[in-house]
This record gives sequence, structure tokens and C-alpha cells, in this order.
Amino acid sequence: MMAFLENFIHLFTESAPWLLLGLLIAGLMKWLVPIELLQRHMGGNNLSSVIKAAFIGAPLPLCSCGVIPAAIGLRRAGASKPASISFLVSTPETGVDSISISYALLGPFFAVMRPIAAIFSAIYAGILVILTTKSERNKKVETSQVATTQAGENCCASKSGNVQLEKAQVKEQSCCDSKKTPEKKLTFAEKIRQSLSFASGKLLEDITLWLLAGLLLAAAIKTWVPTDFLTQWGDGFVAMLVMALIGVPMYICATASTPIAAGFLAVGVSPGAVLVFMLAGPATNISTMGMIRQEMGTSVLVTYIVAIFTASIGLGYLTDWLVNTFSFSVVTVASSAHQMTESLVYQVCAVLLMLLMLRIGLQKLNGFGFLRTENEK
Repeated sequence: MMAFLENFIHLFTESAPWLLLGLLIAGLMKWLVPIELLQRHMGGNNLSSVIKAAFIGAPLPLCSCGVIPAAIGLRRAGASKPASISFLVSTPETGVDSISISYALLGPFFAVMRPIAAIFSAIYAGILVILTTKSERNKKVETSQVATTQAGENCCASKSGNVQLEKAQVKEQSCCDSKKTPEKKLTFAEKIRQSLSFASGKLLEDITLWLLAGLLLAAAIKTWVPTDFLTQWGDGFVAMLVMALIGVPMYICATASTPIAAGFLAVGVSPGAVLVFMLAGPATNISTMGMIRQEMGTSVLVTYIVAIFTASIGLGYLTDWLVNTFSFSVVTVASSAHQMTESLVYQVCAVLLMLLMLRIGLQKLNGFGFLRTENEK
């Protein structure tokens, strides 16, 4: 048990400064990237919208659960199906926080390869959805043309009534507009304060549970899982398929999947199979798949699942080839954690991160009524 506790502390301390840095950048990006910008550039059923959605979603501070309401809002605000799927894939697979923690636990190669793979898989998924929904769009265009023709035949009878209705709507709108009060512009200091509050509050709250679960699982793998158990699937198609199947039900975000991936890497799983886990795990879960089926249809859902599995496994093969051909260095936690966690900076960051998590935990308990006094209840 002491070995497990020691491994957990090493992992937590190793991750702390990079996670805090990622949270800071993510908080600032929430202020710098307004939701209106996303809606304006993601409305087309074309490659341009798919690429924009992939690049816009990649750095955003949203995990598997957080991306669902955002994607629904974008879809209902006018984002196309291909762009919505591209956003759904790239956003949870990577982010500024997961990139920084990838650098800490897996080394510079994965810190670069991970966002590139996420963006590529998102564009690939969007292209497949464009091809899948092409016939559906053609049918809608034909239906719309028929409806427009029928409406044109009867437009004369209702023209005068429509003019009066439009005048009334314009008058009502101008009346309402006159009552609107201009929104208060935030000062630079207020924006910074809101960004920090979001990063250390809502964002950290969204990832804390799964981050701790990931660190605990990674520590358990390092402590108790025999090396032969996972190294028997060490590389090749079977290993990548197993990693994809393991990742699907875990409902885990990109940041929290990183320490688990580091644990797999430390016991001999190939870098390609590890990348498959980090791509398929955050992008696929029951809630996301249910939302896709409800909002976009079964055909889009099937395309989405096929895209995730084929892209992640293909990129896994590419990763193994790059590592073997160019001898890229892949860092394992087991070999580097002890030296780095002795640094005072790492220890201070670990204490700060622990205090922020404790604050969130106490707020949760107070919200459930466990810490309220009799008078407050």
C-alpha cells in the first residue's frame, strides 16, 4: 500500500505545475474565444467549416462531458452536422491543459503528436459526415424547391396581409430595441479575474473527479499490474483495438486520460496503442453518442463511431512508425517522476492544486448540506 501511495504522490506532483499552467491558459481562452465566433464559422456543409471547427475546438477547455452542451448549442444555433462532429471530436481529444500535462508525463513527442492527431481525426470525421449526409441534403433541397413553388402560387392572396404583419413586427422590434440597455464592458482586470475564477472553479471542478480517478488508476497499474498482462498486447492491431475498447466506456477527459496512458506506457504498451487510448477514450462515451443520435440521426452516429476507431488506429500505426523510424524519445513516468518531484516548484504547485481541489470538494459538500449548521438548514 505504501508503494501505491508513493506512486500516486509522484504522479500528482509531476502533473501539478503543468495542469495549473493549462488551467490558466484555458481560462484566458474562454475570454478570448467567444461563442459567437464559433457559430459564425461553423455553419457550412463543406471542408472549410470542418477545418475551422477542428482548429477552434482543439484548444478549448472542454472535456467529454463539457463539450456536449456546447455542441448542442452550436448545432441548434446553425452549425452544420459535419462541423458539429468535427468540433465534438477535436475538443475533448486535446486542449491546452492536456497538452501541457502530456509534455510533463509523456514527453515532447506526445505533446506535439497528440493535438496533431486530434485535429486530423476531427477533419477526417467531418469529411466522412459530409459524404454520409450528402444524399440527405439533396432530398431537403428538392423538398424546399417544391414548397417554394407552391408558396409562390398563393403569395398574391396573402401579400397585403404580409406587408401589414411585417410593419407591425418592425414597429414592435423597434419598441423593444429602445428598451435595451447597453451591456457593461468589463475592464481588463475584471476579465482576468473572471478567467482565473473560471479556471480554478468550474473548469477544475469538471475535471477533478476524473483526473484523480486517472491518477489513482495509473498508480495502481504501476504498483500491482504485472508487466506481462499488458505487454502481451504491447503493439500491433490487437493492442490498439484493446486500447480503443478500454477507452470507450471510461467517460474520461483528455487531461485525466494522460496519467492512465502514462501508466500503460510505463509497463510496455506501445506508443501507438497509448495514442489510440488517448484519442478514443475522450471522444467516445454513451452520453456523447446518445446526443449525436438525437440531434443528428443514426447515420451520423455510425459514421462518427467508424471515424473514431479507424482514425485512432491508423494514427496509432503512424505513431509507432515515427518512433521506430526516427527514434523519437518517449518519456515514461517511472523513469522521470522521482527526480522532477523533488523540485520545490513542483511541490508548491502540488500543494496549491490540492488546496484548490479541497475547496471545490468543500463547496460540493456544503451544497449538499453536509457542512451547514442547524440555523443555515
